[in-house]
This record gives sequence, C-alpha cells and structure tokens, in this order.
Amino acid sequence: MLLTITARFRPATDLGYLLHKHPDRVQEFAQTHGTAHVFYPEAGPDACTAALLLEVDPDRLRRARTHTAAASFALASYVNDRPYAASSLMSVAIGDVFRTALKGRCAARPDLAATALPLTLELPAVPCRGGPDEAHALFEPLGWRVRADPVPLDPGLPDWGDSRYISLTLTGEQRLSEALSHLYVLLPVMDGAKHYWVADDEVDKLVRNAGGWLAAHPLRPRITSRYLARRRHLHRRADARIDALGALEDLPEEAPAERPPEEEAREREPTLADRRAGAVLSALRAEGARTVLDLGCGGGQLVRRLLDDAGITRVTGADPSADAIAAAHRRLRTARMSERESARLDLFCGSAVYRDPRFRGHDAAVLMEVVEHLDPWRLPALEYVVFGDAAPRTVVVTTPNAEYNANYPGLEGGRMRHPDHRFEWTRADFAAWAGRVAAAHGYRVRLLPVGPEDAATGSPTQMGVFTR
Repeated sequence: MLLTITARFRPATDLGYLLHKHPDRVQEFAQTHGTAHVFYPEAGPDACTAALLLEVDPDRLRRARTHTAAASFALASYVNDRPYAASSLMSVAIGDVFRTALKGRCAARPDLAATALPLTLELPAVPCRGGPDEAHALFEPLGWRVRADPVPLDPGLPDWGDSRYISLTLTGEQRLSEALSHLYVLLPVMDGAKHYWVADDEVDKLVRNAGGWLAAHPLRPRITSRYLARRRHLHRRADARIDALGALEDLPEEAPAERPPEEEAREREPTLADRRAGAVLSALRAEGARTVLDLGCGGGQLVRRLLDDAGITRVTGADPSADAIAAAHRRLRTARMSERESARLDLFCGSAVYRDPRFRGHDAAVLMEVVEHLDPWRLPALEYVVFGDAAPRTVVVTTPNAEYNANYPGLEGGRMRHPDHRFEWTRADFAAWAGRVAAAHGYRVRLLPVGPEDAATGSPTQMGVFTR
C-alpha cells in the first residue's frame, strides 16, 4: 500500500527536514506486520515527493489475527485486502515512521513546521464505506480539495460496477503535521475497522492527533464512533475531553505558570505495560541479577529495556515463535549492533515447557504475561523446566489478576483480557500456585501488586518474585 506526499514550494526539498527523512536515502522501518519503506521518487527545487510504501506480510498478518468473527467466509484470514489497501495498518505506519512530523516538531526548521504549505497527498487504493461522497464529506471540511475516484471491480467488465475502494487525492495548503493527522485518524474511519484491539489508550491517540480539528467537524460523531470501534464508553470519554479542549481555547490567554519537571512527569501516567516492565526490572535489580533469561520474549520489548540497564551483563530471549524472534531482531536492530552489544545478547526459538540447556546458568528468569497462555495441563512441564531444570537464583512471574477485570468495560461476567488466554487467576489462585511451586522446588516467594490498586479487586497485574 502506498502514500505519496508532494510539496510545491521553494526549496521543495526542505520537505525532507519536516519528515526527518533525507531525500537521497531509501530507508526501511520494521513494522509488526511487515516493512515500511520511505523514498523520494522526485526531489527538485520546485517539487518534492516523499513516498511511504508499506509491504505487509500476509502470513504474519494471518497469524496475528485472533478471530474472524466479522468475516463472511472461512478463508478470510488468507484472502483479504489488508496487504494492498491503505487502512489502519497504514495509519499505524504513519504514526511510527513520521512520528516527529506528526507532532509538528522540526528543530532544524521550526518556522516551516508551523507554516501551511501547498501539499498533495495521494493514495491509490483506500477502502471507503460510503464511496467517494464519504471521502468528500470527511476531508473537505478540513480545507482539502478532494478527488475520489471509485475503483471498478473489473475495468474489463464495467457492468459489474464499482468496488468499495477509491483512489484518493487531497490537495490544499496545510501544515504537514495537520495533513498527517488527518490521514492518521480518517484512514481507519473510512475503512470502518482496525486490525488491532481498541483499548482505552485509543482515546488518548484520538484527542492528541485530532483534538485541534475534530471538535468543529460536522461528522464528528461518526468519526469518533468509527475510530473507537463503536465502543460507547470510549466515545463518551473522547467527547468529554474534546469538549474540554474547546472550552479551554475560548478562555483568554495567560502566561503558562512554570512548574517543576517532577510535577510534569507525575502527570504523564505510564501505561500498565510500562509499569509491569518497570516492576520486573526493579525486582531484578533488588535481587542483584546480572544475567537474565526472558522466556516468552515476544518481539523483544522487555529485552530492549534489559539491554538498556548497564548493570545487566547478559540477556537471553527465547520464544517458541520464529516470527516473534525475527521481530525482536528487527526491533533491537541486531544487524547494526556493535560487537560489544552483540556479545550481551542471545535470541533463539525455545519453549518454557521443554528442557533446553541454554536456559541454564542465568541469575534470573522472567515469565512476563506468559503462564496464562498455556493450557493448565502444561503448567507442570513449565514448573519443572524453569524451577527444576534451569533453576536460576531468581524467577519473576507476572500474570493478569482476574478480579480486576470487573474494572474494564466489556470484561464483566468472567470474560478474559485476550483471546489467547487459557485462564486468568484470581489473587487467591495465584498465591496458591506460587506457594506450591516454591515449596516443591526450594524457593521462597513474595507476591507484589503491579499497577493502580482497587480496594475491592486489587491491582490489574500480580507479580511473584521467587528466590532460591
């Protein structure tokens, strides 16, 4: 799927400053479901075009699909438009590859970042519910001249009519950050679907990227509803925050009061994933771990943080999925690591339910959000492999607290947080399991909460720190 951004001002090559991508280079960026390429088909003083080409790996996309409830046929995981038509996958790529430009930041040319520029944005294939009329209704109120041509089902068979796709061209004078924000928000709105689970943080993304223009948009309810996957509680929350922004804009300007950095830091609440990784790192530091094994390392999120800790001399990541290990290599940019950095890291395919001599010899092992993905009958194998055979001095285990699910809309009545979870333990369940495993293998265990605690249901994540 392809997006081109053409700027026409002098010198047009300054578009490279705004995008933070040099016109003379072809760059690649690893994505969860493929690879994004940025290059410049045209780079002259009067016109400059930047292209974002997103190559989606259909097999990786298929494996990432957790359900096909919305599909109308059995082969939907294999036969679909996701690798070809600009959808939420392209939106995510824009947010990742052009992150700084989307925020409107350009240290080299701050005046240019704040200037409306003559731009043309082109996407040859966009799924659009409602067809060309919908595209006009979404983009014209934002100041764009819109050309939306329907794509025929088959050019050789005109009687078949048009498909649900359009070729979209947007022309106008816009700040680049605003232009990118329009695409970031409205691409999944036109499609009417997202390729990932829509959680509470989607409200933050919507307000951050559209708060300045969505409040006055005539289709605001439709945009908000579709962007938030028609989740009413998120829709209400987003409306309240956008209305609050509008009220603040109506107030007379005042000089901002200076606040100490620590106060501003407190206002930036970390996500639960950040809290969980931070709690694991704190436990490892407290136990003096220097060599750490991350079992079920996935795409390498925790491995990255372990490598950033100078006190940890060796990091081993193992996952049963070859795709996950490949994603970890891309995330960690192992091909570009120095020899010294590479010597600290080892990544390989391995499962926590099968003995592996490479698991042995570590100070600590981490099972972060892993055990709940195993069938209960496989837990004894994991217990033996980790606590009996590998037997590190410290084992850190985190898992969801099922009781806390009552605080998440849509998870009432025993529903679990992820379709792949085989179970989710209450605090009593986890305490009983941890106590039994510790006693059987010569460990003592401390149980700790992770995340904000609720008086009735506890914390969202529970952590056990086992010490031999």
